[in-house]
Amino acid sequence: MASTTSFAEAVKARRTYYALTNESTIPDSRIQEIVKDAILHTPSAFNSQTSRAVVLLGEEHVKTWDIIAEVYKQQLPEEKFNRANERFKGFRAAYGTILFYEDTDNVREFQDKFKTYEDKFPGWSEQTNGMHQYHIWTALEAEGLGVNLQHYNPLIDVRLETEYNVPSTWSLKAQMVLGKPTSGPAVENKEFKPVEDRMKVYGAK
Repeated sequence: MASTTSFAEAVKARRTYYALTNESTIPDSRIQEIVKDAILHTPSAFNSQTSRAVVLLGEEHVKTWDIIAEVYKQQLPEEKFNRANERFKGFRAAYGTILFYEDTDNVREFQDKFKTYEDKFPGWSEQTNGMHQYHIWTALEAEGLGVNLQHYNPLIDVRLETEYNVPSTWSLKAQMVLGKPTSGPAVENKEFKPVEDRMKVYGAK
């Protein structure tokens, strides 16, 4: 069942949650539906559709964070790894992870097709990936899940490519962790810079 939360309410309510359990407030099929809808309907420059996602739930989610911990254990001094591993354990304890990618072959295709904007497409690609992340993050939290976004790439890229048969032309951008929250968001009372300093309006009636 789709959430009854309005879009505006969901946008205002979206926050970062770190304390997550390995439970979900919605069926796996609904998580897949949310990601599918984002992939199909999130806009991209020239309708280039460069964004990709890998959804990892249950044991596959756990395995992913075991892999990430293993990679970082090989790269970091013991003391730094031990601190990082506490964070990894927290992410591992959640329900699922969504890996966000951009297809670099797809980006190059549009660079070749529209030479006038060749230098713009990499930036536009990053923008559309961010929109996919925001779309999915907001939709998941509207369903009662908690979400946080991580960036442990590029060290983990090759291992995850191998494990999940990800094409080498897909460039990893972020790892979204999701689960049932056990407490409030990381920042309860978010501070906002004055809107007047960040927004200009001309010609309004």
